[in-house]
Amino acid sequence: MSQLKSLHKDAISAALEKAERYRLLNEPGEAESICLDVLAVEPENQQAVITLLLALTVRFEKGYSVSDTQTKELLGRMKSEYDRAYYAGIVAERRAKAKLRQNTPDCRFQAYDLLREAMDWFEQAEPVRPPGHDDAILRWNTCARIIARNSLVPRAEEERIEFPLE
Repeated sequence: MSQLKSLHKDAISAALEKAERYRLLNEPGEAESICLDVLAVEPENQQAVITLLLALTVRFEKGYSVSDTQTKELLGRMKSEYDRAYYAGIVAERRAKAKLRQNTPDCRFQAYDLLREAMDWFEQAEPVRPPGHDDAILRWNTCARIIARNSLVPRAEEERIEFPLE
């Protein structure tokens, strides 16, 4: 592979705007590449970390494999307690939506579990949210509506069977 070129520090803001546009245009690979260039220059850039995480979650819908390790690493790089909880909720919610679209055995139970996980994260984000910033509440409500609209339920606990001793 050719040696990658370094982004200039004064180009970071414009690069992040491009990354966000690519992400919104459903081009996660381009957004990811730009964020990696920014993080090579500014490893702590929170906007790049968040945009990269969101770009990776777009890949859930496209059937690409995105490991939990990747998302957890990015969540761990977030400095704000609110961001860590809120974006962990986004990751779980987007994984749930991808599961629902797969229409495979157990996908509805997995989606339910992931949506409940997302709701737990959003509840953790709510008390530490910035003033006037109710995104965690909006996302929690979205998850609750997805569960209701799709009639999702938790997996029933298996009944224990006692086998007679002979």
